[in-house]
Amino acid sequence: MKLTFLGTGTSTGVPSIGCDCETCLSDDPRDKRLRVSILIEHRDKKVLVDTSIDFRQQALRAGISHLDAVLITHCHVDHVFGLDDIRPLNFRHGAMGVYANDIAWTDLKRIFRYIFEPTHFGGGLPQLVPHTVEPNAPFCVGDDLEITPLEVIHGKLPVIAYRFNDFAYATDLKVIPPASMAGLRDLDVLVLDCVRIKPHSTHLCLEEALAIIEDLKPKRAFLTHLNHDILHERDSILLPDNVRFAYDELVVESEIG
Repeated sequence: MKLTFLGTGTSTGVPSIGCDCETCLSDDPRDKRLRVSILIEHRDKKVLVDTSIDFRQQALRAGISHLDAVLITHCHVDHVFGLDDIRPLNFRHGAMGVYANDIAWTDLKRIFRYIFEPTHFGGGLPQLVPHTVEPNAPFCVGDDLEITPLEVIHGKLPVIAYRFNDFAYATDLKVIPPASMAGLRDLDVLVLDCVRIKPHSTHLCLEEALAIIEDLKPKRAFLTHLNHDILHERDSILLPDNVRFAYDELVVESEIG
């Protein structure tokens, strides 16, 4: 199992337009954050989580030439507005399975109405095979990549976190219900939302994220969806030994046989 962070930034990205704070002016490449997305690779399968608004740039940078599935956490702009950019992959490999919950599909079909209710014929539309996920109902991509959707709460919005065998990805959340906490135990790697140091109304802050990690006890944890509050080198001293701030292009591989 291999996880690549395609983007680790909050909805505005970092640097943020018009900002001259220390992080936005930083020369450290770990402080340059595209919008959040990850790539999971397991044997011959490649699975993308969220078609971020920066997906084209991320795919070119990571050399993505095919995908076996796309998973959607929720339908906010920063997570889905790159959906149209799967078309070059369709040209080469045909229609692609896309997985999301009912709430996300309602919004995807509204925002991308031209995909689902085309008014013309031609090759210019993303080719999707829609699948609806349910919390705690595992499915497989390939023979041995088991994916378990787990519901978390982002403000009032149900968002889907995903567990991949012994890896898990949970972004854009404030609350993890008990059933989902149970589904996030015994992990090698946990990727967790942490928008900033100070509290936020709909995202985890650093103290809240670290408390969840202490409860779940993954072997390793990586914090993502970081805004410009967090300066990578300066603030890494705030983290326990098994926790790191993620950064764009970071690759994490399984330590479990």
